Formats: sequence, C-alpha cells, structure tokens
Amino acid sequence: MQPEGPDFQSGRSPIRGIYGTVESRALPVPSFREVDVLVVGAGPAGATAALNLAPTRTVVIVDREAHPRPRIGESLPPAARRLFIDMGLWELFQAQGQSPCYGNRSVWGSPQPIETDFLRDPDGHGWHIDRVRFDLWLRSIAVDRSATLLAPGRLKSIAWDGQYWRAEVGTAEGSFELIASIVIDAGGRASLVSRSLGARRELGDKLVCSWVRGKARPIGRGAGFTYVEATEDGWWYSAPLPDGRRVLAFHTDSDLPVARSVADPKNLLGRASVNRELAAILSESGFSPEQCGFTAAHSAILQPLGGSAWFAAGDAACSFDPLSSQGLLNALFTGLAAAEAADRHLSGADNSLHEYSQMLSQVYSVYQRNLSHWYGAETRWSGDPFWQRRHGIGQNAH
Repeated sequence: MQPEGPDFQSGRSPIRGIYGTVESRALPVPSFREVDVLVVGAGPAGATAALNLAPTRTVVIVDREAHPRPRIGESLPPAARRLFIDMGLWELFQAQGQSPCYGNRSVWGSPQPIETDFLRDPDGHGWHIDRVRFDLWLRSIAVDRSATLLAPGRLKSIAWDGQYWRAEVGTAEGSFELIASIVIDAGGRASLVSRSLGARRELGDKLVCSWVRGKARPIGRGAGFTYVEATEDGWWYSAPLPDGRRVLAFHTDSDLPVARSVADPKNLLGRASVNRELAAILSESGFSPEQCGFTAAHSAILQPLGGSAWFAAGDAACSFDPLSSQGLLNALFTGLAAAEAADRHLSGADNSLHEYSQMLSQVYSVYQRNLSHWYGAETRWSGDPFWQRRHGIGQNAH
C-alpha cells in the first residue's frame, strides 16, 4: 500500500508500507509551520539529513512521491558500516535483510574475468540494496525521530526574506506557508531548489543507464558478487538483489546510437543474450524480467554547494558515475554532513557552509582522479567514442 497524505488536522504523517504504519510525533499545525530545517527530497540523502537533525531540531521533509519509485537497485561498500554506526543505525540496518555483496567479478582491461573479494576488508562485506525498501526504511527512521514528512508534497516557491526562508508548500489538502531557518536541497540530480537560487550544475559527461530488474534465484556464478564488463560502446552491470531479484544494466553516452537502442528493454536483453558471461549468469539464475527503466548516470557537481542558510546534499550536490559504486554511500555521507553543518549553523557557527563545501569539493576531486584511473585501465577500444571520452576524463570532467 502507498503512504497516505499528511493529516494536517492531527499533525501526523503516516507512512504505510512493508514496515507497517509509522506515525511521526509531529508538532501541532500552528507550531510546525515555523521550523528549524526544511528538507526538500525524502530520498536517502534527505531522509539521512532529517533523521540526524530531528532529535534536537524541528524538521519538515517535502517530497513529491508518496512512495519511493522503483530504482535500478544499488550497492553499498563495506565502509557504509561506519556511517550506520555513527548514526546509531547499524543494528537496525542489519535487520533489514539486504543482500550481502562479497566482492566484484569484472571483465575490464582484459577478456579474462577477474574476481576481487572483501575478505580482507576490515569492515567486512558490502551489500546489494533493494532501493525501495531501503528508502522507506530511512523515511520511517526520520519520522520515528520526530521529523514531519509531507509526501506527496510540492515546494511551489521559496524566497529568503533576510532572516528566514519562506516556502509555499502544496499538498493534497491545499497550500500553506512554511517558515524555515535552513533549507537542505536533497531533490536529486535536477537540483531544482539550488538552481532556483542561482547555483549551476557542472556536468562531467553524458552517461545514461538502461536497466531491467526481475526475479532470479541466488545461485550460480553471479551469486553474491557484483558483475561489471566493458564493451566497445559502454559497460554492463549486473547484481543480485534482496527477495530473489536481479538487476541487469547497460551504461553508455546519451548521444551514441547504442543509447537509443538499449532504451528498449527487448534490445537490452537481446544484447545481453549474445554476451557469453552475462548470458550464463542470467540463465543460471533463471532471470525473469519484471521492471525496466532508463536514467541519467553522469558525473556532476553543483556550484556553489550551498549559500546563505542552504545546503545541497546527495545527487543534488554531487552525482557519481555508477562505476564508482559511491552514489548511495555519497547520499548517506552528504546527508549526515549536511545535517551536521545545518546544526552548527543554527548554533551560530559562521563557517559551517565553507567547511561543508570544502569537504565535498575535496571528495569530488578525489573521485574524479579515481574515475579517470578506473576508465583508463580499459584500453581495448581506445579508438571508440565512449572510451576516447573516458580516457580524457581527468582533464574535462570538472
């Protein structure tokens, strides 16, 4: 069942889903219209920011979607364990039943598959994530910690009056004005709030992703491992997901002919069927497609990353190439960092924005260098457009 809209009369915002019903301890309507922090976007970054602020600050989250949309499914590296511990979520996360990821199997730079595992990683194994379930879980934690969730809700306008943000928020029950001391833009790659305030996104490339998800048994050579394979015009990704599912995805540039072809899931599956390794993985697992999608996957950074009493977090701040496996980790990390910066700002720290922006800029710079190295390791198709662009990524991505 999808979540119901917020009940403004009672001040409660129920979330209905696989976790049952969770009701926020929201403040009465006249009070919660003046809040410390307005978070726009209830994805992993927004929910993480909210759940870390809500115990000590009044927080409202606005999201267009009453229920998270199906997504490709993502992975979390072992280092995510430290973030969950820092946020007091480690035991709760373990109880989620997300699929363990024990390592990576890749055909990259050579036609021979290579396996790397997490056996020596001090944080243990990683995870393959069911994004809908994961996003609902983070939302429920934020609400349980006293955040007010308005979903579906829409930010219709926002303006700074010199002291506070005045936002017009629309819901199924009508529109109302919300006054906030700080705004966190966690609205995804579109960065709509930040761009309305004059920020711009610097794109690093034109990467897109076509994906298919479906039923699959957790057996065979693809079990417990992420699979990545380079081809002349892009690269494949496949991984098991919780609840007997698997995802198959192909990444290429939006302006290349193959992008138009693989946007059709039949063509995507057809290309996979003639790939020996992928075909074996899909066959052994009994892969049966159920959902499909086509989405942006490019690198980008927002400039600036914040301003007078506002911060961007998650993909709204920095979006990462899926090859890095850092997208979801970045959402959690920047959500937590934005919450800490917002809390310091509310406590009177004048340098919170500068410190936050400097930290994210450094993270993105390191990411760019690593991405250039990863793509540079594949030289078999150096003359093809996709790889020509990647081999120069260190010079023109920022």
